[in-house]
Amino acid sequence: MNLQNSPIQKVKFNKFEYYVKRDDLLNNDFSGNKARKFYHFLVNDFPNIKKVVSHGSAQSNAMYSLSVLCKLKNWNFEYYVDHIATFLKENPIGNYKAALQNGMKIFEKELAKKFDENTLFISEGGAVKEAKLGIEKLAKEIEFWANENQIKKLKVFLPSGTGTTALYLQRYLSFEVMTCACVGDEEYLQKQFEYLENDNFPTILKREKKYHFGKLYKEFYEIHKELIKQTNIEFDLLYDSLGWLVFEKYVKENYDENTKYLYIHQGGILGNTSMIQRYIYKYD
Repeated sequence: MNLQNSPIQKVKFNKFEYYVKRDDLLNNDFSGNKARKFYHFLVNDFPNIKKVVSHGSAQSNAMYSLSVLCKLKNWNFEYYVDHIATFLKENPIGNYKAALQNGMKIFEKELAKKFDENTLFISEGGAVKEAKLGIEKLAKEIEFWANENQIKKLKVFLPSGTGTTALYLQRYLSFEVMTCACVGDEEYLQKQFEYLENDNFPTILKREKKYHFGKLYKEFYEIHKELIKQTNIEFDLLYDSLGWLVFEKYVKENYDENTKYLYIHQGGILGNTSMIQRYIYKYD
């Protein structure tokens, strides 16, 4: 399986014009920024590898994408979490359910520190240098589109967990890349950049207030519904809702009619299944 060039779609949202890089449409099973990060492992041969080990949360987009990768490559997949909610165990849903169906073995215990030569360890969220390959491909697609459409001024935005995609996108793209912190704060995100590279970092836009990752916020739910209504595109509730709040505020305050604004869709729509249920229960 190879990743096709995802389309770029023009939309209007709250009176402003945006372009959306539809990375949610890369592939039915393998899409979004996680597919970009894991592209290196998809297209290269690893004759010694029999198992992939990773860790994170029980509804992680990366967890699901790795389960797809391992199924495609015929690798075993072990995933380690601190905790799985009892309700989720009894009522599997979303990324958790799909990853289990793909053959993932999940463990509620601490991750081992050492691995044998037949095991490939991928750190939480895909924060690895190997992510460069797929993100360079993304940058080339954007550059080609911009040249084809004679776009001279472009601002590119995507929300960040570990910041790996934004970091390497800025490395390979001639336009400014902007992002916001979704998992930790701005300081955490800066440290994530510095862990992988020494310079050429994307611009971090500050959020209006502090958000706790995975917690429900009414403004996330409201902008999610508005985006579907106005653009006819479903975005991820965990990353894209906060991303759009931050990006829209930036565009409103810094709008330039000679600049085009490109938002990169994060994929991860499968994870909305459980989030939507929680939002409906709380707010509807």
